Amino acid sequence: MKKEFSLAFNEVLDDKQLPREVIVQAVQDALIQAYRKTVNASQAQLVQASIDDTTGEVKIFAEKEVVEDVMDERTEVLLDVARKYDPNAELSDIVVVESTPENFGRVAAQTARQMIQQRIREAEREAQKEYFSHLTGEIVNGIVQAANPHMITLALDRKAEGKMPRGQQIPGERFRVHDRVRALLLEIKDTTRGPEIILSRAHRDFLRRLLEDEVPEIYQGLVEIRSIAREPGYRSKVAVSALQSGIDPVGACVGIRGVRIQAIVRELHDEKIDVIEWNTDPAQFIAKALSPARVAGVYLDEAVDGNKTATVVVPEDQLSLAIGRDGQNARLAAKLTGWRIDIKSLTEAAADALHQAQANAKFAKEHADWVELLPQIEMILAKKSEGRPITPEEYTLLSRFVERLERGEQDRREAILDAQREERAAIEAQLPKAAFSIPLEDLGLAPSLAMKISGDGFSTIGDLLLQLKLDSSLIQKIEGVGPAAIASIQEKLDAFVFPEPEPEPEPEPAPEPQAEAPAEPEAVVAEQPEAVARVVEEYEEDEKPVELTEEDEKLLAQMQGGQAPEAQVPALSVDEVFARTEEQLLGKAKKVAKGSGPAEPDKKKKAKKKKYRELDYDPDEDVTYIPRRDEWEDLA
Repeated sequence: MKKEFSLAFNEVLDDKQLPREVIVQAVQDALIQAYRKTVNASQAQLVQASIDDTTGEVKIFAEKEVVEDVMDERTEVLLDVARKYDPNAELSDIVVVESTPENFGRVAAQTARQMIQQRIREAEREAQKEYFSHLTGEIVNGIVQAANPHMITLALDRKAEGKMPRGQQIPGERFRVHDRVRALLLEIKDTTRGPEIILSRAHRDFLRRLLEDEVPEIYQGLVEIRSIAREPGYRSKVAVSALQSGIDPVGACVGIRGVRIQAIVRELHDEKIDVIEWNTDPAQFIAKALSPARVAGVYLDEAVDGNKTATVVVPEDQLSLAIGRDGQNARLAAKLTGWRIDIKSLTEAAADALHQAQANAKFAKEHADWVELLPQIEMILAKKSEGRPITPEEYTLLSRFVERLERGEQDRREAILDAQREERAAIEAQLPKAAFSIPLEDLGLAPSLAMKISGDGFSTIGDLLLQLKLDSSLIQKIEGVGPAAIASIQEKLDAFVFPEPEPEPEPEPAPEPQAEAPAEPEAVVAEQPEAVARVVEEYEEDEKPVELTEEDEKLLAQMQGGQAPEAQVPALSVDEVFARTEEQLLGKAKKVAKGSGPAEPDKKKKAKKKKYRELDYDPDEDVTYIPRRDEWEDLA
């Protein structure tokens, strides 16, 4: 029994891939319910189950009242029996004692089998949900279990099943049973039958994860994917940028001879992928996003409310390529850049510019050099409408004309936009700062009115107040908001009390600089090379007593006492004096006085062997000095 129970228990653990504690707890709960059902015990009574891991023996413990005479064995126990489990038990106490019925193992096995299976199944589903919740947004591998026109079922790890609806599949793909498939784990839904795992191969993040797997530079963070626009099964556009200088982001994604991008194309059922380099300039980014079409000019129109429109002018032969089949190329470029793109051919843009120039009275003043060329441009457009050929020079003239008009209009729009932004910033500065952090619900409007206003993008009181200051007609355009609603809103705003702004903490005063203690004077000596050299030479004469002049004694006293010389010349530190004097002792000193040339060598002194002497340093006085003759022996 001991070996059989252990083997069966371990087999359940391996099969269900669940922790040991989960299985034990499920079995104990099932045994408790089986005991309650067997003896008809109350749900309020405390019942505990114990399982021996080695023998598999089951014991049930229940709380009972200690009495002298047992009337109901389910809830009462004798005193002597109770004291076996609690020596301090007394009458009327509640004691937990063993209450395992006879043949309970066989009865429990029959009664609790279904409950144990249900508990284990619930624990298994919970473990699956916890495991796959960490893999949301990642690529998982599965084997096709079933395939029909509406859904594909995949077998995943931990005996889980994933579903791929038709809308999440790549058009044109066909799978058979037992095919191995890679897919993106899109989401996990809670259902009554457990977690439902939704997979996708059509999501743009599936392409993002494939690029991270195939391109090491993206996985390592050297190249960043800025945006992805995808129509699964047909074409995708990916904007990438390098985060480190010296790296070609497009070349890294394509690979040598396109091996990296071709591996992704094969995985996506031969889907075409355009990899372009992201650019901070919206005009250049939009021009690259329309590749493979060649763009003649991009002109931006950005409004204060966030609407962004780009007018793109392309040559005649590039118009169909820029638009793409069924507008696919232009649509993907708009998704990639976040701009609304209006594509025009060069002649169409020139015709619009000509009409605008003729209708605008200020054109002659602002573009006087183009007034004489308007008839020529009109003639070129007439030739185009008649189907006659246009020379390259005429195309160049049309391109220059469109560039002048469109660029001028863009500059004018940018000037208006800057003025609107300045006006908005000035009005916003006059409003309470706290208004932009208070939700619109705190204003106290009618629920229906607040819902209509908040649904149109006004989430705080500050947003609503700012728009009323700028242009209240925009709020009146909201469906269900009229003059009466505007008056009600204004009344609520006038009565609303905004909290006082907290005073900014005053900066702590900087500590006053303490006066530094005067530094001790260093031992210095006047820079008088000739006098020092002469004194040193006299000290080298060990045959004759040294005779010093009054100036020499004064110079030596200054060197020994560390006093500055009276002469107003640059002073030297002790180290510099030591180095210079040592250099002079070695015969390398030179006269640096103005106008003096190299000194003539003295033949008598040159023939005589020199005996070099060393300088001495007194640490107590912190000075360097030349020792007297009677001190040479002590130094030696």
